[in-house]
Amino acid sequence: MYRNVSLPPLCLLLSLLANPLFADEINKQTPGYADHDPKRHIREVRAFTDADAQSLPPPGAILCIGSSSMRLWNSDIAKDLAPLTVIPRGFGGSNMNDVIHYMDRIVLPYKPRAIVLYEGDNDIAGGVTPEHFRDTFLEFVNRVHHRLPGTRIYVLAIKPSIYRWNLWPQMHAANLLLAETCEQHADLTFVDTTGVMLDPKTGKPRQNLFIHDNLHMNREGYLLWRDLLKPLLLQQELRFETQP
Repeated sequence: MYRNVSLPPLCLLLSLLANPLFADEINKQTPGYADHDPKRHIREVRAFTDADAQSLPPPGAILCIGSSSMRLWNSDIAKDLAPLTVIPRGFGGSNMNDVIHYMDRIVLPYKPRAIVLYEGDNDIAGGVTPEHFRDTFLEFVNRVHHRLPGTRIYVLAIKPSIYRWNLWPQMHAANLLLAETCEQHADLTFVDTTGVMLDPKTGKPRQNLFIHDNLHMNREGYLLWRDLLKPLLLQQELRFETQP
């Protein structure tokens, strides 16, 4: 299922990536995840599992997981998406491969009815190609559905940022591949957040949406995400909320 998409055709992005300037940049980077050891996140993951040992979140909630753009939403996302029951599990600096690595600890034990996922920022910045990122996303989907059939997955588009604007052609191509993939699967929904984050006059990221590092969003940026994601989740997920 494909939601709120206003992206140009994939062929246009592939032509950009064929440009020697972009190709040279990609060729200098790592093609996969070999240089990104998931163990670097063990302390954050242990903090989650320690909390779960004290009080495991209720099954059938909505798991919100992903990299630092999700982690920085951890403290507000339950309020922003209320009355939906959500489990915030963003962990900073993560990539799609990290989520797969730790899914037995911070995905599957919750038995979520739905997952909101944000990854790709660090994948592309680490040299992962759009195609490899798409394939890793599909591996995550397949593993979730093998254990939890029918789980709905809402994947947020890789955001445009000032700091990583030079990587936007690759990130945009990855978004197109995610969108195409979601359109082919009934349990997958692509949520395009990119249009509202770009200045309509310049076509570049809006400066008022970022904190000082020009990479992570401020509260205004998260309110934009909320206003795109919440109506969709209320439409699709509210009916599944457990009644008190």
